[in-house]
Amino acid sequence: MSRFVMNARESLVGQALEGFEAAHGDLVRVHRDPAFVTRADPARDRVALISGGGSGHEPLHTGFVGPGMLDAAVPGDVFASPTALQVRAAIEATDSGAGTVVIVKNYTGDVLNFSIAADLLSRTHRVETVLVDDDLATESEDEAGPGRRGTAAVVVVEKVCGAAATAGAPLTEVRDLGRDVVSRSATLGVAFEAPVNPLSGLRSFELDEGEVEFGVGIHGERGIETRAATEAAELVESVTDPLIDALGLERGAPVLAVVNGLGATHGLELNIATHELRRHLDGRGIRIARSLVGPYVTSLDMKGFSITLTAVTDELVELWDAPVRTPALHW
Repeated sequence: MSRFVMNARESLVGQALEGFEAAHGDLVRVHRDPAFVTRADPARDRVALISGGGSGHEPLHTGFVGPGMLDAAVPGDVFASPTALQVRAAIEATDSGAGTVVIVKNYTGDVLNFSIAADLLSRTHRVETVLVDDDLATESEDEAGPGRRGTAAVVVVEKVCGAAATAGAPLTEVRDLGRDVVSRSATLGVAFEAPVNPLSGLRSFELDEGEVEFGVGIHGERGIETRAATEAAELVESVTDPLIDALGLERGAPVLAVVNGLGATHGLELNIATHELRRHLDGRGIRIARSLVGPYVTSLDMKGFSITLTAVTDELVELWDAPVRTPALHW
């Protein structure tokens, strides 16, 4: 018996996509071979925006397809990159002549397959890339290494770039805007319990009672340190202070704050984390200009949360506030 709502393991992602389209058929269309998701009402004569990655992080990325955000999302298997052929098909289906910006989280498979797809289309399509690498836990001085992982800042990038593309910004402007948002963002996550992969039935790591894993990744990777669990105030401060330092935030600085549930964290808990985040930032003289709270970049059933801070300008706030209508975000 499975602890997951699923039939055969090999049909897990395909059947989930069928259900996703059934629930949101007014907003999305699921393409089945190869698999990718597009808007139900394709946009024309403007830059197309595409992202993607492994399944198991929902609503990322399929939940962000729709007016004001993504034109297409390309899902892989659970915690696995989509193929280059999937990405190529999504680009061909959505590029109406103004070019395509692909937003890629910094994981080896995603980077490789999105790059291959862009190369395959280099003679016929203009494709620019925004690489999201916001996770402080994987920061390294080794310039030859893979660099930081991409985590919840990708939601901010997709929303801001989606608003700019909708407003008619040209290809390189949308690309540069996305890269600017990445440079202004930093994320850290903690977990009380690791996720169980439905394909293997195994938990990715074990914690003893009273422990938390600091700096976890969204594929169930262990963090940089196992620590004793603390009350919410101390835990949120331990996550937030490195973000403030990394971004060089000073008193009076406005930020966009994302308090993200990793899959099995209740909204009650996320609101407590948000309360403590606001209290702590107020004490540091840092203003939350906008916030997003909820499970937006999950890791199956991992119990934990991440905090993302993005240093914002008036322009970025305006783009964040621009209308959006997707299965997961709408205002």
